[in-house]
Amino acid sequence: MFCGRKESETELGVMVGMNNTYICEDCAATVQQLYSQIREQVNATKPAPRVSVSDIPKPKAIKAYLDQYVIDQDDAKRTLAVAVYNHYKRLAQPESEDNVEIEKSNILMLGPTGTGKTLLARSISKLLNVPFTIVDATVFTQAGYVGEDVESILSRLLQAADYNVEEAERGIVFIDEIDKIARKGDNPSITRDVSGEGVQQSMLKLLEGTMVNVPPAGGRKHPEQQYIQVNTRNILFICGGAFDGIEDRIAQRLNAHTIGYDSVQSNMDIDRSNLMQYVAPQDLKAFGLIPEIVGRLPVITHLNALSRDALKRILTEPKNSIIKQYVKLMEMDGVKLSFDDDVLDYIVDKAVEFKLGARGLRSIVEAIMKDVMFELPSRRLKSYTVKLDYAKEQVMKSESLASHKIKAAS
Repeated sequence: MFCGRKESETELGVMVGMNNTYICEDCAATVQQLYSQIREQVNATKPAPRVSVSDIPKPKAIKAYLDQYVIDQDDAKRTLAVAVYNHYKRLAQPESEDNVEIEKSNILMLGPTGTGKTLLARSISKLLNVPFTIVDATVFTQAGYVGEDVESILSRLLQAADYNVEEAERGIVFIDEIDKIARKGDNPSITRDVSGEGVQQSMLKLLEGTMVNVPPAGGRKHPEQQYIQVNTRNILFICGGAFDGIEDRIAQRLNAHTIGYDSVQSNMDIDRSNLMQYVAPQDLKAFGLIPEIVGRLPVITHLNALSRDALKRILTEPKNSIIKQYVKLMEMDGVKLSFDDDVLDYIVDKAVEFKLGARGLRSIVEAIMKDVMFELPSRRLKSYTVKLDYAKEQVMKSESLASHKIKAAS
């Protein structure tokens, strides 16, 4: 045996080599672990291939790609396409005599829930050849408290880069739910706000660019742990959040000056159904983001609330649309699935009623399709059409069941 134990002392052994030498399961696991550690060390020192300008996807190509997955939101898609394109060019910038240094421009995306912020990030990650990761800001707390340290953002980016530090240092990070770490009051807190202002303070240098000691496996830092040093200067940060209630602050600012003919004229031009488009840095500050964070997110874009027409298109048009997913699932069982047009209109009406955006579409379709998905795989049907009466019946059943559970719990 490789480790010296007798064959009777181990459950499983494999013969290796020509000398009847056996290696047991424990030794094989140890060797695999050693190989993994060596691979990490090699990857950490291996230089990342330099970005070539000719390989950079142009902004129009990036937007065209995003159009396949995200309906509407042209302003956000154009802003994101330009920012990513400039990030590539910044990485490809050669040494020049004029010493012009291109700075990165981190992005902040605002929009109601279910409008496509996270979907935009996930879609663009499929197109990029730089490491990309999505993290949730709600799990972070100030260092020393229960929760995750901000540095764990970079742990996930390192994992996406297969622990190649140089490659990770040119990656892109999407921080979701950043509005949830807004400080709890308009004034700086005199007590600890460990999951709000404290996290924002911890993010400052990370967003701007600094050398960070990152725990390889993520989680809490402790003195005995070995760290990987990552420079965040070339990492592009894209932040997203619903910022629920910020419209009130925008409206308050726009109506701040109501004296004089000019102010009346300007107020008449304001689209009060979509105040998010007028968002300004002072609104973010009033919402609870500290000025230093706002200054490090210079590119601000918004996503519009989805109209009925957009919701219906989301149901059927994108490559990963909900209807196409269910059609594909039933196709794997040999059943051709279809939906009547009035069923699609009904799904959209319920989504508008629930005010959950595109996420509401999935929950409604799930309620309609639950019994169908249970029954059809066992039946010898070649086609099935979802009718309006059946859809209404299933949604009503789901709503009554939910209300019954709430009453039982109370």
